[in-house]
Amino acid sequence: SLPGHTHLLFLRRFYDVAINREIQRQQGKEPGTEEEGLRDEGSDGTPSPSNLSPSSSFRSSRGSAFALWQDIPDVRCSGQLDNFSNEERKLQEAKFELVTSEASYIRSLTIAVDHFMLSQELAECLGAQDKQWLFSKLPEVKDVSERFLQDLEHRLEEDILRFDVCDIVLEHCPALRRVYLPYVTNQAYQEQTYQRLLHENPRFPGILARLEEDPVCQRLPLTSFLILPFQRITRLKMLVENILKRTTPGSRDEDTATKAFNELKKIIKECNSSVQSMKRMEELIHLNKKIHFEGKIFPLISQSRWLVKHGELLEVDTQLMSISGSKLKLPTKPVYLHLFNDCLLLSRRKDTWKFMVFVHAKIGELKVKDLSQKLQGISGFIFHLQLCEGQQLKHQILLKSHTESGKQRWITAMFPSDPLEDIEQASENDDISQVQCIKSYQAQEHDELTLEKADILHAKTITSDGWVEGIRLSDGERGWFPKTYVEEITSRSARLRNLRENIRIKCVTQKLEGED
Repeated sequence: SLPGHTHLLFLRRFYDVAINREIQRQQGKEPGTEEEGLRDEGSDGTPSPSNLSPSSSFRSSRGSAFALWQDIPDVRCSGQLDNFSNEERKLQEAKFELVTSEASYIRSLTIAVDHFMLSQELAECLGAQDKQWLFSKLPEVKDVSERFLQDLEHRLEEDILRFDVCDIVLEHCPALRRVYLPYVTNQAYQEQTYQRLLHENPRFPGILARLEEDPVCQRLPLTSFLILPFQRITRLKMLVENILKRTTPGSRDEDTATKAFNELKKIIKECNSSVQSMKRMEELIHLNKKIHFEGKIFPLISQSRWLVKHGELLEVDTQLMSISGSKLKLPTKPVYLHLFNDCLLLSRRKDTWKFMVFVHAKIGELKVKDLSQKLQGISGFIFHLQLCEGQQLKHQILLKSHTESGKQRWITAMFPSDPLEDIEQASENDDISQVQCIKSYQAQEHDELTLEKADILHAKTITSDGWVEGIRLSDGERGWFPKTYVEEITSRSARLRNLRENIRIKCVTQKLEGED
């Protein structure tokens, strides 16, 4: 077997190759052979699968040492490979990828627990509560994942040629939920604790730097290891989805993969809503201290309210407009907007931390007109906003943004359309514009979308300053992201196939939910 960290590099490299291959497949650029890009020695000196010494077993000290199922000596020597159709091979490769990536993930979890969490030096500078908040249920996550991998490895040993993994995923879902839900929910405390320790605990930064310099970390910081469980549960869903796409319609494989896919989707949804509701309430409590109303009683904190978008725009003062040569001079003053799911507050900053609200309205009583194209001689991205009360106009204001995306994002946030409408109404033969994520993106603002590599999105709006409003095909989530993180899918046949696969997964999922 390969030495510890070399093996981790090896698996990570091939996992990246597999993700990139899926990106190519979804763009219609699938290489002629599945092995393409996998035969050469890695840039890090890692031997290629074909150069590894053959053994009667596929297993290394932790998971497989082979990146491709068809490279395992037992598979190669079986004489059965030619009996597999191209589609059947791809299905087995997709299943095998789930096993190898789980092995890689556990290696990283082991570093997080053994090297960081169990460090004597780190333990001595942390209080028990800080240690709990920082590492949460990481050892439990590792234990559950190791049992999961053990079952996957036993399955491969039983029948290396025709093995299934989705029934094992399904069987382990309750245990995965038990450890992932509290770990992911603790995320807000984990981030806060980490930042506080960096700034307030004089010993913590130095000890952490020394631990991170150890070769076992491969130049990765502690935060990269702590975030692994969040990434893994999403990755697992994507890997099962890849298996589901390759199963034969109506087969037992399809049925099991659909059930596993549904369960993982439920876990992710539960994790997301748990994190979200916690963060939303904390945010409201924080805002309640900063937002003040002119002589009105407005209870801001509510279980059913959350912040959708906030930021500063410029109010165009039409009273003081003047003409200078052929250009209109537009005096502006800053105005701050807090948009919640049920209301909009307009305020002026009293100082850096306080806002004085001068007008507010319910979300259903807003009217917007985009004026950027209509105002001759006026530069900037302008829209007209009306706040009403019933049928009565309460307040109107001309607002100016510095960028086109800034203006579009505010208009979209105030008037959200149903994200599922466009995709739900698209049939298999409809050609909708699609982009694919080529590098992961972490949402920075409320109206943005976090992207994983290989995500496919329907591109709704592309602004001149490089922002895209998209709807992810797999779950209908909608949001903005920078154009540089995605690539347009130019092949029409690839776009239609992606849509067809998406519709098929939705249909089998709905059918299963109907049976339940």
